[in-house]
Amino acid sequence: MTDKLIDRIRKEYPLHELPTGEFATLKAGGMKFTVAAYCAEGLGHVSVMRAKGFFGLMKMDTLMIVPREKDLPLYSYDRIYAMGNDTLIVELYDTLIEKPDLSALDAAKEGFARLPERDAGEHWYDAIKLKESISKKAKKTQSADLDALTVAHFDAYLSVTAATVADKAAKKALSARYVDGLLSRGGPSTDVFKKTLGEEQTAKLFRQVLFGTDVE
Repeated sequence: MTDKLIDRIRKEYPLHELPTGEFATLKAGGMKFTVAAYCAEGLGHVSVMRAKGFFGLMKMDTLMIVPREKDLPLYSYDRIYAMGNDTLIVELYDTLIEKPDLSALDAAKEGFARLPERDAGEHWYDAIKLKESISKKAKKTQSADLDALTVAHFDAYLSVTAATVADKAAKKALSARYVDGLLSRGGPSTDVFKKTLGEEQTAKLFRQVLFGTDVE
């Protein structure tokens, strides 16, 4: 699915792969990760992380968009395949200077309301997580429906009419606030990386590669 999402970005924005250096492959929490990062001209920073572990019984795909040039919310896609279950988590964070009309994302969600909801729990970042986010957990027999929901919601995200960012420093600071919060207050994947890589390397991975908040 991440390849399909990258292709959709590429159709809208020129996409240039960025070096990931020592973070191109990682091992953490019993999983092996491969990491790629891109600059999407006119949009912002994009990263993809794919993971496999536990003898192939668990797979995880992640794609993140950190808008810089277009005033869209920060986008985070996670897909986890494990124990016969297929979990879809799409989180949108308020890194907006001016909020655009996001009703098309809600409409995409409503078309798949039949799919079972997942309890996302409570986290420090709930205050900036937008209601257009998705949290679903289904059986692998429903993977095609989760794929269709992902594509419909992602296409709606890319098609949002959003302003071109005039104050790039302010936009960057809003994204950095979220990333710094993950590093200082934690998150599911953040904590896993900290245990393996340590705080300094995790901060470097997040700020330079996954979210690009330290990249000019």
